[in-house]
Amino acid sequence: MPKNREAANKLFEIAERQQGYFTYKQALAAGYYRRAAHFYAKTGEWLREKRGIYRLAKFSIADRPDLVIWSLWSADRKGNIQCVYSHQTALSLYDITDVNPAKIHMTVPRLFRKGTGLPKILILHRAEIPLSDISLFQGYRVTSPARTIRDMLEAGTMHPQDIKTGLRQAVQKGLITGEEAGKIAFPKDM
Repeated sequence: MPKNREAANKLFEIAERQQGYFTYKQALAAGYYRRAAHFYAKTGEWLREKRGIYRLAKFSIADRPDLVIWSLWSADRKGNIQCVYSHQTALSLYDITDVNPAKIHMTVPRLFRKGTGLPKILILHRAEIPLSDISLFQGYRVTSPARTIRDMLEAGTMHPQDIKTGLRQAVQKGLITGEEAGKIAFPKDM
């Protein structure tokens, strides 16, 4: 039911940036009719992942589809993505410590609200994160390595020595410059 082939092409471009996933609002913005979701889900061209979130069936499932889905879940009423993955989740994505979090950590704006309850898999942190502290991954955003280290120090949920080891690994991998590392304040007793 797209208005034309142009709508399908626009939706494909959106979905391609998000590992094949898109929201109902993104489909409408691409030019689909309101009843398209029902029609395309019934034909099997769109796979419903969560309320208002779909995946084009022709896309194979990529690395960490859960992060794309939860990122889309965080969208505000205008469709703007609100979350940035942070803390232990960001550490694991950069592979700069041995941390393997059981829950997904995301930072959202202080005034973030959802009409539904918070899913048990998520831990929300609230802060306004400047664009300079955000890295773009395929379909989702992550706090920069330096910001992640600073957030972990501030949260106090990980031993500072383990965070310092993560910082050294980030420098060795070229994720953080020596100058950036020098600006991160660790407790004086370290």
